Amino acid sequence: MELQGERLIPADQQRTWAALNDPDMLKACIAGCETLERTGDNSFKAVVAVKVGPVSARFNGKLELNDIEPPRGYTIVFEGQGGAAGFGKGSSEVSLEPEGENTRLRYTAKAQVGGKMAQIGSRLIDAAAVKMTDDFFRAFEEKLRPPATEVAAPSAATAPARSGGDLRSLWWLVAALLVAAVAYFLLR
Repeated sequence: MELQGERLIPADQQRTWAALNDPDMLKACIAGCETLERTGDNSFKAVVAVKVGPVSARFNGKLELNDIEPPRGYTIVFEGQGGAAGFGKGSSEVSLEPEGENTRLRYTAKAQVGGKMAQIGSRLIDAAAVKMTDDFFRAFEEKLRPPATEVAAPSAATAPARSGGDLRSLWWLVAALLVAAVAYFLLR
C-alpha cells in the first residue's frame, strides 16, 4: 500500500524543523504515543497504543533514518509489531520546502501490513489512519500557529536552535513520523 500527502505548516522552515526535532512536541502531537527513544545514532524505538474498531493494541516500532539532508528531508525505514494485532514495515520519504512565511511538508510512504489488523476491513482501517494523520497535523499546526497578538519578530523561544544538536533533533522528527507512518500502515 502507498500513502502520500502534503501540508502547509504555519511556520518558516527553520521553526518547522526545530519543532519536528522536539521530542516533547512530537509526543504531544501523536495520539497514543507512550514512548519515543533513541537506540543509536540513526535509530529509534517507539510505543504507540491504538484502537481500530474492535482491535486495540500497543505497537512497538523501530525506525532508522537514511538520506538525511537537514533541514530539507530524509528517508525513514520502519517496522512495527503489535503482537496478535499485526505488523507493519516499510519506508517513508519526507521533505520540507519554504513557501513564503510557511513550510510545505510533503510525504510519501510504502508499507506492508499483516495480522488481525489487516483483516478488519479496508474502510475502517483507512478511516482510522486518515483520522490519526489529521489529528497529528492539526495538533502540530496548532502548536506552531502564531498567536493573533504575536509581534513579527521571533522571540528566543521561537527562534530556531543553532546548536550541534540539530541533527539529533531531526532524529526525533523522523521517529515521530515513523511512528505515525507505522500506525497508519498498521491501521490500513
